Amino acid sequence: MFDPKELDNLLETVGNRMSPKRFAHTRAVADMAVRMADLYCPEEADKLYIAGLLHDLTKELTTEQQFELCEELGVPYDPFRDALMPKTLHAKTAAALIGRDFPEYADSVIVSAVRWHTTGHEKMTITERILYLADYIDETRKFEDCVILREMFWGADPLSMDPEQRYSHLRKVMIRSFDMTIRSLLEDQIPISPDTIAARNDLLFEREEYEKRKNHNA
Repeated sequence: MFDPKELDNLLETVGNRMSPKRFAHTRAVADMAVRMADLYCPEEADKLYIAGLLHDLTKELTTEQQFELCEELGVPYDPFRDALMPKTLHAKTAAALIGRDFPEYADSVIVSAVRWHTTGHEKMTITERILYLADYIDETRKFEDCVILREMFWGADPLSMDPEQRYSHLRKVMIRSFDMTIRSLLEDQIPISPDTIAARNDLLFEREEYEKRKNHNA
């Protein structure tokens, strides 16, 4: 769908806008997103690769710089509450920045995946789910929770599953990831984004509906 030369240029441009460590993570997330897309939505693999490259464009900015960018791009923010949850800001600003700096990639699938890759939200699309989890389990991640989730996802051999089982597996791993995130935030006494709570609750409701439907059809 996208010209390989254009993607090479995007890769170089992104690499010039972040530290080597952040760029290594960025490339790994893009690769993981494509690997997961092959399981769930191969037709969106190119867009997820681009979303992976763009998802952390503003990650290394300070909170004050994030606020300045919000002002420039017209992104709503709360200087008090967002300052207490600074790690959620870069998803908002990176998504908004795509339209200004990379208009050729301002596709709704790409932008929404970038926008929600940190907190999640209610009724996440499959592409949003993939980028969210790819960011959590890419191969550069060495934190214990990340390693556990990576092994949980790939260790179950999703390639051998039928489509329904595969989707259920993704949901199960995502619920575990939100549990881990919320537990960590509680331990550090950091406010939890309402979108994160809504995302987890929605996945739980979805799981229960799936189980009821499966039992009914058994």
